[in-house]
Amino acid sequence: MLKSRLITAFILIPVVIAALFLLPPPGFAIVTLVVCMLAAWEWGQFAGLAARSQRVWLAVLCGLLLAFMMFTLPAYQHSVHLPQVAGSLWAALCWWIVALVLVLFYPASASLWRASKVLRLVFGVLTIVPFFWGMLALRQYHYQADHFAGAWWLLYVMFLVWGADSGAYMFGRLFGKHKLAPKVSPGKTWEGFFGGLVTSALIAWLFSLWAPLSVSTGILLVCSLVAALASVLGDLTESMFKREAGIKDSGSLIPGHGGMLDRIDSLTAAVPVFACLLLLVFGTL
Repeated sequence: MLKSRLITAFILIPVVIAALFLLPPPGFAIVTLVVCMLAAWEWGQFAGLAARSQRVWLAVLCGLLLAFMMFTLPAYQHSVHLPQVAGSLWAALCWWIVALVLVLFYPASASLWRASKVLRLVFGVLTIVPFFWGMLALRQYHYQADHFAGAWWLLYVMFLVWGADSGAYMFGRLFGKHKLAPKVSPGKTWEGFFGGLVTSALIAWLFSLWAPLSVSTGILLVCSLVAALASVLGDLTESMFKREAGIKDSGSLIPGHGGMLDRIDSLTAAVPVFACLLLLVFGTL
């Protein structure tokens, strides 16, 4: 398992970096839309859609919704304050606060949504749609002045999340004794949690030294800390839904990593939350 995970990571990471820096905004939007459609397909399991045809339609409808939202944007205008973008990012901030409450009080909290397919589908929309707009909002950051400014920001958030995940895994394996959320994800520990935060802090410091991230250190640290915490919440939230659905992985698309949601679960929380804080709360435009 570890060998296949490493091989897949060594293949995927260069591909992701190339997509960030080489694809023009329309191409990047299409790739992100496809990723979101695959995530929607897998979310169908969480919503209780057993039939393959139902999950296909869910993925198609997700793609159509995102495409429609893009086509309603004014031509040549990519402001984060547009209702489609800003509304999605603010919705993400609200949703992940709600998700935190659901995770903290699980399994009792599941009684509120366990029997409702509609509510679980709404949770999926609140997870996937803001992730899409968070990705696009960060990629468009100062695009007219510097085509790669947004790519650096996205790469930073991704490394922040990957660092938190890897640090949590290593510290948890070496020192883990106290369970973080035993009823949601028994394998996660407080030692791993703090180890992941330390790793994220190290990555934030290194990026602040060498990467062209034009923002004050204080704002960067606040956004980074909250994004790292959100990434843990994204992972725990997907684990909660998988536990309710009775599945181990969301899919088998990525060898050694499971499905698309298994790979981006942390990013679905970290990216829109980071984008909302950076671009809307602190107004770093």
